[in-house]
Amino acid sequence: RLLKMEEFFPESFRLDLKDERNAFFELCKEEQIWICKPSCSNQGRGIFLLKNPAAVNTLQAKLHSTEENLLNKKVPYKAPQARIVQRYIHQPLLLEGKKFDVRSYLLIACTAPYVVFFARGYVRLTCVNYDAASDDLTVHLTNQYMQKKNSLYSQLKDETVWRMEHFNSHVNEKFRKTNGLPKDWVFTVFTKRMQQIMLQCFLAAKHKLDRKLGYFDLIGCDFLIDENFKVWLLEMNANPALHTNCKVLRDIIPTVVYESL
Repeated sequence: RLLKMEEFFPESFRLDLKDERNAFFELCKEEQIWICKPSCSNQGRGIFLLKNPAAVNTLQAKLHSTEENLLNKKVPYKAPQARIVQRYIHQPLLLEGKKFDVRSYLLIACTAPYVVFFARGYVRLTCVNYDAASDDLTVHLTNQYMQKKNSLYSQLKDETVWRMEHFNSHVNEKFRKTNGLPKDWVFTVFTKRMQQIMLQCFLAAKHKLDRKLGYFDLIGCDFLIDENFKVWLLEMNANPALHTNCKVLRDIIPTVVYESL
């Protein structure tokens, strides 16, 4: 079954496309949070939150002045840096008060013929408790590069990554009854949904892939679960981080690399 994008992907706009940029600025007149991130980047670099209309107006003015400068210099028009703005999911499911997301993997093992595999990854948590109003990016972004910027990271780093088995047990214990979830929701419903979304994205992009024997790629896919247990795809990353900063990653990452090869 084909999924509609709004079923699994937060509303997003590309700021380098004029029509999408204008549609976004037309839409976001109210108090709501958007997350702005550059494409083709990683480790949380260049990400910021737009938390009110004033911040949005500042961004709009900045983009407009860049556009004006380029036109006035009579140089060939260069689009603004490729960025997207994505509706921020401000009611995520929390684990012991902390925001988290899940990094899993899509291995495109071959493009001639197409062969794809799924690998379960790990859960990435913040060091400190979640507060939607906070201006501290380490409260909002879970990746290790960002968490290292938090002063508590050195003492909490092994708590910022959970194995999926730990996550599954926690959901069984803390959420199963109150939310009416089936047993082992993480390894059944959630895993199946991740696979379904990844496959959808692969099918959408496969015609862009070079079909040559020996070509392969490992894609890191980031999923967020909201408080209603709805699964959202945040992004898919080429060249996913393979650092082993903490104990769980020292077990998981080498296995992912070895099995991929």
